[in-house]
Amino acid sequence: MTETRHEEPSPFNRRRFLKVIGVTSAGAGAALARSTIAETSPAHSPPSADTAAEPQHQWGMVIDLRRCDGCAKCTAACQDTHHLSKDQTWIKVYTQKDTDGRTYYQPVLCQECDNAPCLKVCPVGATFRNPDGVVLVDQNVCIGCRACMAACPYGARYFNWSQPPAVANLREQPMPEFPVPQKKGTVGKCILCVHYTNVGRLPACVDACAMHAIYIADFKQDVATNNNGETVKLSQFLRDNDAVRFREDMGTQPRVWYIPGHAQDLNY
Repeated sequence: MTETRHEEPSPFNRRRFLKVIGVTSAGAGAALARSTIAETSPAHSPPSADTAAEPQHQWGMVIDLRRCDGCAKCTAACQDTHHLSKDQTWIKVYTQKDTDGRTYYQPVLCQECDNAPCLKVCPVGATFRNPDGVVLVDQNVCIGCRACMAACPYGARYFNWSQPPAVANLREQPMPEFPVPQKKGTVGKCILCVHYTNVGRLPACVDACAMHAIYIADFKQDVATNNNGETVKLSQFLRDNDAVRFREDMGTQPRVWYIPGHAQDLNY
């Protein structure tokens, strides 16, 4: 599939998203968030009980497979935003067949699993979960053993075999929330664009989706929104559209939900 260059996000997204995530809701989304509050590794110890604040968000995604046309603009936008090399595709778009033999397209990225196998096998604590529920990799700690890659059932982790592309005018130091440039000899993955969501912007893949198929979801606030300004009550949206999770039989409890619509079986 042909990659399309991504334009800068419009100012509309920041204003809209800040308003959306400020809405407090109860229900299934909030319940899920309470049951999945941040896990941490020894290298990333939580603050003391006296200073710990209640997380305001618990991030995830919803992808409507009925809309996806396989254009892979999401992949191109992700690579542009994070200055990735061509072999680093943190979100892949697969061509699939449903039970009736019809073709559909499935974007697959890190599933931000609540029961994340990668989190359990990292021997040095380089993989950790931040307070907003996003699994990150500290490349300053990662030793490149690739145990996390072997443990991930979604193929959503990537080893940096070579030096990453040079990044001009980069003022920030690489960090788990913005690992740019990537570090040779370490593992990288989708970070759910926490450097954007933290300031009220849509993730790159959400903003680039021409079919408005990808939603950023907040289980804490029970809300989801796409780049077309469609804002939904998350728990009801998932229920009304019979949303499912990819390879749910693996017991990983993903935070990425898919709306099939065509009788697809995602447990493969």
